[in-house]
Amino acid sequence: MSATHPLLPAGQQPGGPLTALAPMQDVTDLAFMRVIAHYGAPDYFFTEFFRVHAHSRPEAHILRSIDENTTGRPVFAQLIGEDLGHLARTTEALLCHNVAGIDLNLGCPAPKVYKKNVGGGLLREPAKIGEILAMLRAAVPGLFTVKMRIGFDSTANFDRILDLVNEHRVDLLSVHGRTVKEMYRSEVHYDWIAHAVARVKCPVLANGNVTSAPRAGEILAETRAAGVMIGRHAIRNPWIFRQCRERFANQPVTRLTLADARDYVERLYRATQSPTIPERYHVNKMKKYLNFVGQSVDGTGAFLHDMRRAETEAELFSICDRHLLAEPTKEFSPEPYPGVIARPNCETPSETADGCSLETVTA
Repeated sequence: MSATHPLLPAGQQPGGPLTALAPMQDVTDLAFMRVIAHYGAPDYFFTEFFRVHAHSRPEAHILRSIDENTTGRPVFAQLIGEDLGHLARTTEALLCHNVAGIDLNLGCPAPKVYKKNVGGGLLREPAKIGEILAMLRAAVPGLFTVKMRIGFDSTANFDRILDLVNEHRVDLLSVHGRTVKEMYRSEVHYDWIAHAVARVKCPVLANGNVTSAPRAGEILAETRAAGVMIGRHAIRNPWIFRQCRERFANQPVTRLTLADARDYVERLYRATQSPTIPERYHVNKMKKYLNFVGQSVDGTGAFLHDMRRAETEAELFSICDRHLLAEPTKEFSPEPYPGVIARPNCETPSETADGCSLETVTA
């Protein structure tokens, strides 16, 4: 499938595969988008999901990632919900903002989400999905996109949902190649993403374990997708979209060092800092990002071990200096070191557990 589409915004690499930053709850806010853009913006951004229910209004902090976005790249607004009236009301409100399109979440695997029969929970009900797609297609005069997994606990409904994507003229489909129940534990089923590429009429973005630019190239070759959507590995490596474009253009891929990683940590800390957030709370918030960054620092997990025990800004940066500046020219690994696992909430206070839980990182 070609990355070109008569309605989709052009990518930064004419005729090349598209790249997108996956929507990640409590991660892909305005500050994070700005930091990512500093190192090389993706072609498309997607917001954290706007929760849609009887009493909901578009969350102000998510609206900021649209209204105050100066990255120069299109921003799609993602919705999560199941009530047709409330989805229509929220869509109408969001279309008053500078959105590139409206995206429907059919993939969030967090139990607290799917138990409400939204996100990935809807994959059990193709008929309901059909109603939602029909309503949203009628309500959205421009781009209407969908992000989904390949099923809830099996792929039994996958073809039916893909046919609904065609029937309701979805403009772009992002497919995470795992079921909801597989969370992030299993291998990614790229063959099912390839199946979606072959079955639907719109471009497809491949999502799931896009760990590096070379791996992105392999995934595109395997799936024939129009591009890649990257989530957790963009937290680990914010240069990944720039590196993907280099790889797609058959150019040398930028080599990163631990000194580059130290620059990223500093920039991210300052960008996400707020005078209203106590220092210890912000240090703990940083740990959810650094749990991913640490996967490329060393193969022993020593950085992660020390970082998780920091309680103050001074302690955190002292640890970063010790691990990242002792050998500043050492390579920041393009792939996660084998066996070095991100466990965001294991050693952080309960007050930050929800924000640092892997369940909130939905891509």
